[in-house]
Amino acid sequence: MTDPNNKPRTVICVGDIHGYLTKLLNLWSNLRSQIDPDSFNTATVIFLGDYCDRGPDTRKVIDFLITLPKRYSNQKHVFLSGNHDFAFGGFVGVLAGEFEAKETWMEYADNEEREGWYKGEGYEKMHLQGRRWGGWIKAKFNAAKGIDYKGSIYDAAPTFESYGVAHGSSELMKAVPEAHKKFLADMVWVHEEDDVCIETQEGVKHCKLIAVHAGLERGKNVREQLEFLKAKDARVPKVTDLSGRKDVWDIPKELTETILVSGHHGKLHIEGLRLIIDEGGGLEGNPVAAIVLPSMKIVRDTDNFS
Repeated sequence: MTDPNNKPRTVICVGDIHGYLTKLLNLWSNLRSQIDPDSFNTATVIFLGDYCDRGPDTRKVIDFLITLPKRYSNQKHVFLSGNHDFAFGGFVGVLAGEFEAKETWMEYADNEEREGWYKGEGYEKMHLQGRRWGGWIKAKFNAAKGIDYKGSIYDAAPTFESYGVAHGSSELMKAVPEAHKKFLADMVWVHEEDDVCIETQEGVKHCKLIAVHAGLERGKNVREQLEFLKAKDARVPKVTDLSGRKDVWDIPKELTETILVSGHHGKLHIEGLRLIIDEGGGLEGNPVAAIVLPSMKIVRDTDNFS
């Protein structure tokens, strides 16, 4: 909805944070300085997922995020689950619904040794992605990113360390505070908004907005995907809409006048109504970015507006 002055509401979509508290704080400060106070204080803020791993401060990042609803009570906050957050939740046992853990392993069992799946205390009831997240990958170098792995295929070691325990330790299940477990459990897999304004070359458009961490899968019925994502059904070994790449890159053809916004891909990519906001990719030297609607302004933690 627009406000009584016909001024479009502000929607802020924040890309992957990946455990970098200083980047998050700088980005938040820059957003505050670049958006007029009334619009900022009543904005819908959609965090696109991947709060953990790679960076050193996952615990402090989540501490900050869970304070936002009280500190900015007139804002609306949406916390999407990323694939890293899903795996973190799988390790500490807070994924929604009931599932048979071993059934999530079977399809990928040939990868267990190479990926070094977690086999410590509690693994028998752990989702596949939790085991991959808390394990030790045999390869030391991630050729795709050009950096060393940090513990597991998810680079989860810094997350363990942020809670004061060694990577791969079952002690993490006790070390993570209940408020953080609730945050992980409550994250949504998809979020929809009606009547979001966006500035285009043809003028301001009123659109529907769908936010999902990676995207919507090509060639599959969109309504069925949305229903699956809303149900948060963890019986599947992986959620493609949270973890896919090329298969979730584009806007499905059946969506019209719909903004599809995601993070995940390690790129800043804006093509029509497809918005991919993940300039950081969890790499130390890259910025964390956000996009502000309707203006389409990109704000980064590294911007110097003084």
